[in-house]
Amino acid sequence: METKSPIAAGLLALFLGSLGIHKFYLGYTKEGVILLVGTIISYALTLVLIGLIPLMIIGVVCLIEAILYLTKSEAEFNRIYVEGHKPWF
Repeated sequence: METKSPIAAGLLALFLGSLGIHKFYLGYTKEGVILLVGTIISYALTLVLIGLIPLMIIGVVCLIEAILYLTKSEAEFNRIYVEGHKPWF
């Protein structure tokens, strides 16, 4: 059985979360692509000021996930996110 580090996932979510890197690390490719594409589209839309709201939402989601990952024990983290395949929150 594969295990992942909650510290690594939390730091990736905190610093590279908008790119979906923490999702790719956990094996959630679809969710990682959603974050990456959402960020790219939001940055493109910032030229007309509409993209700021989606960027803030993505940032808040990644911050919440980082906090959740960093506050879990390694066993609990692996049970929920690696074995349980819980992709969001």
